Amino acid sequence: MVKLSSFLVAESVDSYCADYVDGENIEAVFDMAEIEESLAPLNSIEDALSKLIDSHGLNRVERIQTNLTSDEAMAMLEPGDILVDCTGCKSLLRDHLCSGPQAGNTDANTFNIQLEYAIVVTFVYSRQYQCNEYCKYYKNAENLSYKFIPAVDRTCYDGNISFVSGIVNITPKDYETMPGTFDGEWLRLHFPDVARSMDRFIDKIKQETNGEIIGNLDVVRIPLNLYRAHNATSRNWLALEGTDHPFSRSPVFLVGDSALGSPYFQSISLGLESAIHLAALIGQRNLPLADMFNRYELYIYKQWLRVYMRSKMIKHNKDLFENIDDPLRLLELLHIY
Repeated sequence: MVKLSSFLVAESVDSYCADYVDGENIEAVFDMAEIEESLAPLNSIEDALSKLIDSHGLNRVERIQTNLTSDEAMAMLEPGDILVDCTGCKSLLRDHLCSGPQAGNTDANTFNIQLEYAIVVTFVYSRQYQCNEYCKYYKNAENLSYKFIPAVDRTCYDGNISFVSGIVNITPKDYETMPGTFDGEWLRLHFPDVARSMDRFIDKIKQETNGEIIGNLDVVRIPLNLYRAHNATSRNWLALEGTDHPFSRSPVFLVGDSALGSPYFQSISLGLESAIHLAALIGQRNLPLADMFNRYELYIYKQWLRVYMRSKMIKHNKDLFENIDDPLRLLELLHIY
C-alpha cells in the first residue's frame, strides 16, 4: 500500500509539472519535495470524500449561514484555536493580518494589480465543443472591436452537453455602465457591439457542430485583478509583545482567494491547493507553530510568483490576440529583446 501511494503521488507530481502553460515556472519556483508534500494528502482526501458520498448523508457537515463581522469572528477566538479564513476575494480578515495601527484598513494587507475589465459569458451547449488557439482566431476573424475568448482545456462536459465559459475584454466605461449580472438579451440591447462578437462566435460553433444553446446566456461583469495578501498568516501578531489582540493568541491562516487571487479561471484550483497544503502542515502534530507559519507563508509566496508569471503571460498573449488584425499595434506590443 505504501508503494502504491508513493506511485500515485509520483504520478500526481508528474501531472502537476506537465502544465504546458507554466510547467517550467513550477519547476523553477518549487522544489520537488515541496510539491510531493503538498500532493501527498490527495489520496486520503479522495478516500474520505468517497466515503462521505457513499454514506448517503451520515455524519453530514452542518453548514450554518450567517452574516459575521470581522470583530465577531475575532471575538470567537479562544487561545489555541486555529482560524482558517476562506471567505474569498473580499476576505473578512485579510487586512486585519497587517499588525499595528493600520490593521483593518482597506488594502492594508493587500497588494493588487488591475489587469483589465471583462464580462464572463457562460452557456450550456447541446453538443461536444472544443476550441484551441486556431479556433479562437478563425471564429473571431470578423470581430474587430471585441474578441470573444473561450477557455481552452477548461470546458466541462456531461455526456454530449458542454458547459462553456468565455471572456470579452471591455473598457472601463463599459464596466461602469453594466450591472453586475445580466443575460444575453440585455447585452444585445445595451451593448450591441459586444454582443455581436459573442453571437458571431457562437453562430460559428453552431455551423460546425449543428448544436444549440440550452437555456439562457449568463453574463457577469468583473474586474480581472491579480492580488495577494502581504501576510497570509498571523505570525506578525504572534511575534508582538504586550498586546492582547486575539491574533496574538491564536493562529490564523488565509486560504484560497483570501490569500491570493488570479483571473482567467485559475482561482478554484489554487484555493484547493492551498487548502491541501495547509491541511498537510496542520497534520504534522510535532511541527512547531513558528515553522508552520514560515512554511505556509513561503508556500503562498511561491504560489504568488507562479500565478503572477502565468497571469501576466496570459494577459500579454490576450493583448497580442486582440490586436492580431493590426500589425503595427501588434509590433508595439512585442518586446522581443
